[in-house]
Amino acid sequence: MSRTEQLALKPVKQARGTVTLPGSKSISNRALLLAALAEGETRLFGLLESDDTKVMKAALRQMGVSVAENGAALHVRGQMPFPHLKGDFFLGNAGTAFRSLTAALAFMGGEFSLSGIPRMHERPIGDLVDALRSAGADIRYLGNEGYPPLAIGQGALRAENCIRVKGNVSSQYLTALLMAAPLWTAVHQQPLHIEVEGVLISQPYIAITLAMMQDFGVTVEHHDWQRFTVPAAAHYVSPGDFQVEGDASSASYFLALGAIGAGPLRIEGVGSASTQGDVDFAKVVQAMGAEVSFEPHAMEVRGVCVAQGQRLKAFDLDFNVIPDAAMTAAALAMFADGPCTLRNIASWRVKETDRIHAMHTELQKLGAQVESGPDWLKVWPIADGAWRQAEIETYDDHRIAMCFSLAAFSPVGVTILDPDCVSKTFPDYFSVFNRLVSA
Repeated sequence: MSRTEQLALKPVKQARGTVTLPGSKSISNRALLLAALAEGETRLFGLLESDDTKVMKAALRQMGVSVAENGAALHVRGQMPFPHLKGDFFLGNAGTAFRSLTAALAFMGGEFSLSGIPRMHERPIGDLVDALRSAGADIRYLGNEGYPPLAIGQGALRAENCIRVKGNVSSQYLTALLMAAPLWTAVHQQPLHIEVEGVLISQPYIAITLAMMQDFGVTVEHHDWQRFTVPAAAHYVSPGDFQVEGDASSASYFLALGAIGAGPLRIEGVGSASTQGDVDFAKVVQAMGAEVSFEPHAMEVRGVCVAQGQRLKAFDLDFNVIPDAAMTAAALAMFADGPCTLRNIASWRVKETDRIHAMHTELQKLGAQVESGPDWLKVWPIADGAWRQAEIETYDDHRIAMCFSLAAFSPVGVTILDPDCVSKTFPDYFSVFNRLVSA
């Protein structure tokens, strides 16, 4: 099916209504792998339907795991080891699938190759590979050292029960090791300790991993988020039914819409009971002057009306724990009453694109003054009359496309190039956006 080349969003003034969020990408791909590794059949409800989950499901099916649609649920029947322990897998640009499968297959034994789109081959994976090799895994680089594509062979897992991994590039490396750890303990019948070297970024994503492992029967102890212990008897067991939460990162766009479009805008799928760290983006829009009310699984936001000249409050914040939602804050900075600074966002450099460079470049196109460095971005608001009409390059990055939809609240609107890139996590985002906004 051909992709839409561009989407022109005309100027809008208000956002109100109700949105039900799609399932969380992070939770969906974790749930698919855990269900495949677990004893019994798991019925997954609310699973995200997107590019990233499609490649995970395809890989599991290729290895002989039963993954079947059945009404509102996806039925996954775990089988260990996987029936087919050979295969070549194309995983697109799905980091959650690529990193977690690398660890699981390295510990499972077999012969595999894992590849993706060109950008996936530019996203570092060396820290994870080094950690797995230290445990005896057989992994070779098929291209540039430290980057995909990879070849995985049948390594002899060592009995040394401590693995060290760096924590300052991506929390997905630690998540991959944790989820695969019961495969190691099954071989050696002893606890496995995983130690984080340096500062662990995106800690809330590790909290999601630990909570989900516990849902599937494996309790992991940790000391100050630096040393994790997976018990010797670790063994995944299906919980039967598993409900995937709405995507808290996607909630950030609708919190932002309500913050600049007056509201009220109700967001269903995540709330005060969420396990996802990105729900804390609600605190960011509150600090900028919006009102947010919380329910366990919903939020409602009311804000200013930037179309009437009102402004949000400027901010200077550390976004280490919510880097994905932070991109939305950078877009909101265009509507603030002073310069806004985002700090501790080095992980943006190794995402679907170099997001610091991308946000810097595209915000400037719209008329913003921008400065950036290795791990920070500073954005000055765009003054009345200084907005420029622009075509926003999206770099095949779903979050670039979605956060720049907020520029439709400018007097000149905005054009989004390759809007279909949102299919990675939220295929119908722009349809939902257009339903909620009005001129």
